[in-house]
Amino acid sequence: MGIPPDQAANQLLASMPMPEWQRIGPLLEVVDLPLGRVLYESGSKMGHVYFPIDAIVSLLYVMENGASAEIAVVGNEGLVGIALFMGGETTPSRAVVQSAGKGYRLRAADIKDEFNRAGPVLHLLLRYTQALITQMTQTAACNRHHALDQQLCRWLLLSLDRLSGNELVMTHELIANMLGVRREGVTEAALKLQRLGMIRYARGHITVLDRKALEGRVCECYAVVKKEYERLLPPRPAA
Repeated sequence: MGIPPDQAANQLLASMPMPEWQRIGPLLEVVDLPLGRVLYESGSKMGHVYFPIDAIVSLLYVMENGASAEIAVVGNEGLVGIALFMGGETTPSRAVVQSAGKGYRLRAADIKDEFNRAGPVLHLLLRYTQALITQMTQTAACNRHHALDQQLCRWLLLSLDRLSGNELVMTHELIANMLGVRREGVTEAALKLQRLGMIRYARGHITVLDRKALEGRVCECYAVVKKEYERLLPPRPAA
């Protein structure tokens, strides 16, 4: 017999009232989310939504020439696959695991059934979608108007908020693909933060040494996104 799902392992699940959790919990399947795994491709039909537990998933927009840029990150605060319950079925973005871990998987039909009940879960998922859209729009503004080292600070802080430790496994090349910039630019920005004693980077491992300093250097985009998630997704069951 498998281990029963833990409602507290994902903040979105934790916000569900008990009657809704008792319906959804038994339908969840624990899955491994290894680094680099593609949960869905641009334009492909989705079969599941994913609730990360200790993994982070990047939502990327991929251009025709193969270039990509990250539009949002999803961790244990939310879910991957909003197009399923929003009615679109597919999306032009790609979802890729950026930090390995585990998550819960729920079949498309099950999340649609719960959404169509028009109860607390519907309102919870709509609030989450609004928070995710805020992150996407703020990311677009940040990438256009702020310095690369500030963008890197934002990316690091958003990732740390979704992890239990202070270390990320990520190469400069992968970060460059996420931010949609050249690898040399990421290397320069990372070395700048390392010289200031904020991070340590070695062989694909980024360790945050001084989070307060990162928060002091980051642009306002991080705070905007963080406050919107806290406002829309309070740590209590949805009404």
